[in-house]
Amino acid sequence: MLELHPDRIDLWFVFCDEIHDDHLLHQYRNLLTEEERERERRFHFAKDRHRYLLTRAMVRTVLSRYAVVAPAQWVFSTNAFGMPTIANELSAARRISFNISHTSSLIVLAVTGERAVGVDTENIRTRPAPLDAANHFFSSDEALALSALPTAMQHDRFFQYWTLKESYIKARGMGLSIPLDQFGFDFSQDDRIAISMHPQLNDQPSRWHFWQFRLGADYMVAVCAERSAHTKQQLFLKKIIPLSGEEVLDYMPLRESA
Repeated sequence: MLELHPDRIDLWFVFCDEIHDDHLLHQYRNLLTEEERERERRFHFAKDRHRYLLTRAMVRTVLSRYAVVAPAQWVFSTNAFGMPTIANELSAARRISFNISHTSSLIVLAVTGERAVGVDTENIRTRPAPLDAANHFFSSDEALALSALPTAMQHDRFFQYWTLKESYIKARGMGLSIPLDQFGFDFSQDDRIAISMHPQLNDQPSRWHFWQFRLGADYMVAVCAERSAHTKQQLFLKKIIPLSGEEVLDYMPLRESA
């Protein structure tokens, strides 16, 4: 069993293109509910079916590292905004906070204890940045800062803003019901993340801690976690092949909250 603590945030990564063993995939499918298997079958493209199967197997097997619940026995529900939550009655299971994100060929699962957490990742090599969207979805300060950058820097900066925004609305458990232009991030201190919020959000910047980093050359990752009252929270990254093996991952830190 792994430690579950609000001062520790575990990030688990699955690289979809590395898992194609038929025996493993059969084991993963056996962990799913019939409803999940039916949903897997409804995806039109094979790559989407594959990613969905790996995601469900990853969530079930990883959560079983933190509570005495068999992978096939996890029960999930959704809140009013469609965000998944744990519905098992076991108190140790209810202490787990988790969030999932995926992009082309990568799935990430964030796990911590008793504190809200959100994670987002984007493949910045394969996905073009929709820069025009900044004027509609970013705060005015973010849009201005983005447009003032040299063209060569705007692609990465767009996804830096975007992943942080996604991590925050996911940590809040409210998704896109939170207007993205009602909060904004400031990078005036290169290695620091500052956030400002509109009063309508009914929230305080001091409540949250943010991290942003690159995983290899391809992936931008952002994490938002409710601050702990104890000590500074730390990230721990692992690459995993569910039911097979795991290894510690290195990453390139970009910036973090003060």
